[in-house]
Amino acid sequence: MQTRMLADRYGRVATDLRVSLTDRCNLRCTYCMPAEGLDWLPSKSTLTDDEVVRLVRIGVELLGVREVRFTGGEPLLRRGLTDIVRRTKAVDPAVEVSITTNALGLARTAHALAAAGLDRVNVSLDTVRRDTFTQITRRDRLADVLGGLAAAEEAGVAPVKVNAVLMRGVNDDQAPELLQWAVAEGYALRFIEQMPLDAQHGWSRADMVTADEIVERLSAQFTLTPAAEPRGSAPAELFLVDGGPATVGIIASVTRPFCGDCDRVRLTADGQVRNCLFARDESDLRAALRAGATDAEIADRWVVAMSGKLPGHGIDDPTFLQPDRPMSAIGG
Repeated sequence: MQTRMLADRYGRVATDLRVSLTDRCNLRCTYCMPAEGLDWLPSKSTLTDDEVVRLVRIGVELLGVREVRFTGGEPLLRRGLTDIVRRTKAVDPAVEVSITTNALGLARTAHALAAAGLDRVNVSLDTVRRDTFTQITRRDRLADVLGGLAAAEEAGVAPVKVNAVLMRGVNDDQAPELLQWAVAEGYALRFIEQMPLDAQHGWSRADMVTADEIVERLSAQFTLTPAAEPRGSAPAELFLVDGGPATVGIIASVTRPFCGDCDRVRLTADGQVRNCLFARDESDLRAALRAGATDAEIADRWVVAMSGKLPGHGIDDPTFLQPDRPMSAIGG
């Protein structure tokens, strides 16, 4: 079977597929969505399990995809997640399969997901203080998240990665505390600059805690030295913590963008290709699926969608416009 590439005009090739399984979430993080939630996609608009697996298979078998990450919203809310993971792994066992989750339901699903072939888990967690967690997420569920993390490690889904966003005046003073906790627990912590992907369109550069500030806060308590291994297409710049072996990563999506090395492509829960997280245009694969298109025809559409990828996300451009869809609808 001949494999094509999801290449753009700037020489980048997408091999990392992010698939949103739902736009729904059981948290209400202040930097993501309003307290009352959002208008969710109607179920008939969302890809079925069979449609998700078919698109993943086309990506893997025809278009060179080597990593698949299931996101949301919150992917653990998708009833068929375990079966989707199992069927994805069956397409090609060498493909790395992971999820990005808030871990609320991970304590009861981690072992089943591991048995289905899940390789890795990324957990979004911005604080280990109960009061701050409740303030950020509007839910008193920190204990459930910590239980989910422990269950993932016990199930052998390792390394467990933790993604944290710092917010000025909320948890930006807790960076060293988070890192100390992660090192003690054996989790790989990654700090991410807050990006303009909130549903409220309230993001401002002035309020964002920058990568330089994160390094400064951590360096007050730890000695950070750049890790020897090259970053490649990975978004995180890695630092050894107090000489290692523990590391901490900083993802400077805004102040030090890595668009030139991007190898990612996204599918929304309703079957739209997004060639960039910040793209304002989407390409509809769901309509082709439901109209009876062949695998090759769908692959052709996908290739065309990727060819139009812009050179960068353009956040620093005065004409930058935030995507209409928030992160919860796009998928991480």
